Amino acid sequence: MTRILGLIDGSSYAQSVCDHIAWIASKTDVTVEILHVIGRRDLSSQPVNLSGNIGLGARTALLEELAELDAQKAKIAHKRGRLLLEEAKARLQAAGIENIETKLRNGDLIETVQEFEANADIIVIGKRGEGADSAKGHLGSNLERVVRSTQKAIVIASRAFKPVNKLLIAYDGGTMAMKAVDQISRSAILDGLATKLLMAGADTPENRKKLDDGAIILKAAGYAPEVALIQGQADKVIAETVEREGFDLLAMGAYSHSRLRSLFIGSTTTEMIRSCKVPVVIFR
Repeated sequence: MTRILGLIDGSSYAQSVCDHIAWIASKTDVTVEILHVIGRRDLSSQPVNLSGNIGLGARTALLEELAELDAQKAKIAHKRGRLLLEEAKARLQAAGIENIETKLRNGDLIETVQEFEANADIIVIGKRGEGADSAKGHLGSNLERVVRSTQKAIVIASRAFKPVNKLLIAYDGGTMAMKAVDQISRSAILDGLATKLLMAGADTPENRKKLDDGAIILKAAGYAPEVALIQGQADKVIAETVEREGFDLLAMGAYSHSRLRSLFIGSTTTEMIRSCKVPVVIFR
């Protein structure tokens, strides 16, 4: 049984998160927890400067009014959160998933995810949230925080789900890349996909051997991977390959010691995830 933790907010990606969970459920038995976290900034009004010539009585009345507004805002946020969770649950039930729990929490997203991830095998989150500027292609700040903090495999959902038939593995031959290949080779979810193992770098005997080592693991598991070694900058090579060859899913290992190294810390991986229009699976 695969245990999935789905993170949703009020963005357009919430439906896509549910659809990606439904795809996983079509491959293996799942239990699902859908989590919506109401952040502290969602519950409080902006700070108000009460200095100046405001009488004590007027100042007290204003503070009471602000407190009442905060209480109303909290009530609305909770009602909205429950509606979002109910809609997500209904979408998953329509896809045939039965074991679904919904969780509404107040507080910090990362602290809450760390609390719930202990019981999860996979986390599913949208590429962008409510606060991200999709028009400018910005990644969600919460996505960055979750990916940095979690120790679980994570699926980064694209804006809209489409059937997954072709898998591209971003590979550099490092320790985390090898671990990712090993996990892919044992994954019931990815089994049966047309697979390509792609390395961006110089065409050297050392890199060719690294590619061969990865391909051997996949072949032993029944895959028939295509391998490719293309010179160029990793993010550009991978994004162009995804687009040109019509891949539906990108997989990679996190925190590898290479150009695909630490996610979102000034690395080319930020641009790769931003520019690729397909979901991304990151393995630990």
